[in-house]
Amino acid sequence: MILIQTKDSADSFDLKNLRDKINDDEYLSEAIQRIALILSNELLDISEGGIFHERQRKRR
Repeated sequence: MILIQTKDSADSFDLKNLRDKINDDEYLSEAIQRIALILSNELLDISEGGIFHERQRKRR
């Protein structure tokens, strides 16, 4: 059986996945941490390959 995914169904699938993720407390917390880290690095003018904030997660 071959499934052909149209743009509308792909968009609908992506929206469902995003809705599921934002309702997951752990995912939301990690997303906020990543945003805060990026903003901190930008404000401190730290390049991505340079020194990182002490609380930055080791995994990427």
